[in-house]
Amino acid sequence: MTITAQSQTDRPDLSVIAAQNDAFRKLACLRVAPAQPIPGRMHVTRSLMEAGDGFMAEAVKATGEFATFEPENDPEGWHDFAAVEIRGETVFWKLDLYEADSDFRYGAETPDNPTTTTRVLTIMMARDW
Repeated sequence: MTITAQSQTDRPDLSVIAAQNDAFRKLACLRVAPAQPIPGRMHVTRSLMEAGDGFMAEAVKATGEFATFEPENDPEGWHDFAAVEIRGETVFWKLDLYEADSDFRYGAETPDNPTTTTRVLTIMMARDW
């Protein structure tokens, strides 16, 4: 078996992925339409839905507004995971990128190409992790 290194030109553009992930979160959470269509869906866990008293709406809004990415919380530079605090509770959000026609079985081969990638945003209580 021969393993070859992937060339720099074959690697996805991390800044493009981060920008698309940010745009998708703003679309899903804040209803801010991106310049280019970015397909995906958002899910929230049952415990987040059951938190009551507008908690879920606050968590979704905070997820959409999150912008404090640093090497400590975003080592890959994809802007695909973070934690927000809502009323003293930690809420996680995670973006996963899949091949558009794979029924969410396969990771995106070209995650910087929104025509072949579908994003899934999951928002959950930290205790659900």
